[in-house]
Amino acid sequence: MKIMKEPAVSWRKSSYSSSNGGECLEVGEGIPGVVPVRDSKNPHGPALTFTAADWSAFVAGVSSDQLKP
Repeated sequence: MKIMKEPAVSWRKSSYSSSNGGECLEVGEGIPGVVPVRDSKNPHGPALTFTAADWSAFVAGVSSDQLKP
């Protein structure tokens, strides 16, 4: 039986998060091909995971205002 360890994730606050502490998003690094994202106010809560390509497309859309209502 082989026991697999969960990969170590290094979390950093997104540069797109506000500085007032209300809208803080953390992005995980250290898992090839996967980008985990979580709410910094709830570090032990769930994280959403995206493929690297999907996350890049999302960030590009936000950066270019394509996702505004």
